[in-house]
Amino acid sequence: MEIKEITNKEVWEGFLVQCHQKTFLDSWYWGDFNEKEGNRIWRFGIYEDNNLSALFLLIKVEAKRGVFLFIPHGPVIKPSVSDKQRLEILEALVIKVKELAKEDNADFIRIAPIMERNERNNNMFRDLKFKEAPLHIHPETTWELDITKNEDDILKGMRKTTRYLIKQAEKNQDIEITKSQNIEDLKIFNEIYRETAKRHKFVPYSLGYLENEFNSFKEQNHIIIFLGKYKEKIVSSAVVIFWQNTAFYHQGASLEKYNKIPVSYLLQWNAIKEAKNRGCGIYNFWGIAPDMEKKDMVRSRHPWAGLSLFKMGFGGYKKEYVKTQDFPVSSKYYLIYIFEKLRKLKRHL
Repeated sequence: MEIKEITNKEVWEGFLVQCHQKTFLDSWYWGDFNEKEGNRIWRFGIYEDNNLSALFLLIKVEAKRGVFLFIPHGPVIKPSVSDKQRLEILEALVIKVKELAKEDNADFIRIAPIMERNERNNNMFRDLKFKEAPLHIHPETTWELDITKNEDDILKGMRKTTRYLIKQAEKNQDIEITKSQNIEDLKIFNEIYRETAKRHKFVPYSLGYLENEFNSFKEQNHIIIFLGKYKEKIVSSAVVIFWQNTAFYHQGASLEKYNKIPVSYLLQWNAIKEAKNRGCGIYNFWGIAPDMEKKDMVRSRHPWAGLSLFKMGFGGYKKEYVKTQDFPVSSKYYLIYIFEKLRKLKRHL
C-alpha cells in the first residue's frame, strides 16, 4: 500500500462516484471549507499497485483542549476490496497519520468511520489499538429516505401525522416555502438558528462558519437555503446540501412560537421534492438520537429526541456507522478523554 496526496479535484470526486458509503464530508468541497476555516488539510489517496483503493480527508484541529488530526467520515474504500485489503488500508493509514501527528505535535488521531457498525468492522479498529472516542463530531447514527419512488409512494411511507400535517400546510394559504442561493439569506437563517440553539441548549456555529460552508458548496450549485414563511414572517429554515446523488439536511432551525404551524413539515417535503428533481436517490436527514425506536423517543431525555421523531416521521431507515475512534499519540490524550467524557455526560448525549 502506498499513500500519496491527491491534488486533482476530478480524480478525487471521480473515485467517490464509484463508492456507496460516503457523505458530503468526503467531498472535495468539504476540504475547501476547512481551508476557509483556517485549518490545515491533506487529501490522501491509498494506492495498491498504482490503483486507487481508498481516500481520506485529514484535518488538523487546534482546539483549546488539545491538537488532533481528524478524518471525517472516512476512509472511503472502493466497494470491491476484500476484508483483508480493508485491514491493510487501515494499517497503512494509521502508520502515515501517526507520523504526521508526531511531526505536528498532535495529541491524538480521531476517525469518524464511514463503515457500517458491525462486529467485523468494530474489531478491525480494536485490533489496531483504537479506542472508542468520548465524543463524536459528526453523526454516528443517521436517518435516510429512499426517494427513487414516486411522490405518492413516499407520502404513503410517512407516519400518518406527518403526512396529514404536510397536506394541511399545502392547503394553508398563509404558509409559503421559498428557496434561495443568496448568501445574505444566511443571516435570516442564523437569527432563527441561534434561537433554536438556545432552546435546545447546544453551541451554534458562527455566521462565518455557515458562510464558509455555503460558499464552498455554492460554486457547483450544491447548496440551497429553504425558507418557510407564515403570514409573511420567516419562521423555519434549512440548509440542504446536494452532492453525488444524495441530499443532506445539514442545518435546520425554527421559531418555537410557531411550532403548532406545520411550516417545517412542508419545508422538508419541498426539500425532498427538490432532491428528486435533481436526480438524487437518497434524502439524508443527518443525525438522529442513537439506540432508540419511535416508541421511546417521546420519553427520551436525549436533546435530539424531538428532532429525531420529526425526521423519522417522513419514513425511511436508520443507518449506523462504527463509533468515532481515537488513537492516542501523547499522554495528554488521557486528560482530554476525561474532559470530553464529562462534557458528554453534562449534555446528556
